[in-house]
Amino acid sequence: MLKTNEIYLGDAYKLIKEIDDKSIDCIYTDIPYLYDKHGFGKSPLSQRKGQIDKELTGITEGIDFSILSDFKRVLKKTNLFIWCSKLQIKDILNYFTSDSVRYEILVWCKTNPVPATYNTWLPDIEYCLYFREAGVPLAQNSEFKHKYFLSSVNKSDKFFYEHPTIKPLEFVRKNILHSTSKNEIVLAPFAGSGTTLVACKETGREYIGFEIDKHYYEIASDRLNGISQFEKRNGFEQLKLW
Repeated sequence: MLKTNEIYLGDAYKLIKEIDDKSIDCIYTDIPYLYDKHGFGKSPLSQRKGQIDKELTGITEGIDFSILSDFKRVLKKTNLFIWCSKLQIKDILNYFTSDSVRYEILVWCKTNPVPATYNTWLPDIEYCLYFREAGVPLAQNSEFKHKYFLSSVNKSDKFFYEHPTIKPLEFVRKNILHSTSKNEIVLAPFAGSGTTLVACKETGREYIGFEIDKHYYEIASDRLNGISQFEKRNGFEQLKLW
């Protein structure tokens, strides 16, 4: 069994094999999204969308769904959050829903999304699927029960932690508080910049994180130690003198 309160540099598909059966209380994961690939026109907006796609290269190819069986294996009971793209919702729902597992669709609603191109909807919602097996309790605090979170695109987080798909820490923290208790173990298989791990640390949960990209692994490690990439770029010691 891997140690808790650690982030591991490596392949989630391999590292999860080192976790004991039925040893994890909750999985909270922001999986690599699967998107339609489209060409881009010459308008400023189209070029902007093309640039966003370039930034997402390598983390928009989806996942190998074989890891979902390991999610089931390591969880004591199904207690699982999966951030995913619209194209992945159907397959994930089909895999996890059963008579004993309920699901909810949580949404992050963005007040300042990238403008829509002709004949499209605004990209102003991101989806998180939540699966809960009978017997998994939820907190009674009504503050945590909202299935939506409304905010602007978190440009400051992207600036400080350099991850293009970073999720709002406040919403992740509320989800963790709603679905787990202190000292329970939360697994973040695709840790990215470490938002889930920070939420666990701040709320007294144990955590295990995996991240295959060394750059994001280092960002998450720094973040858990209270260091942002802005501080690293500008010199941490110099910033303390301001």
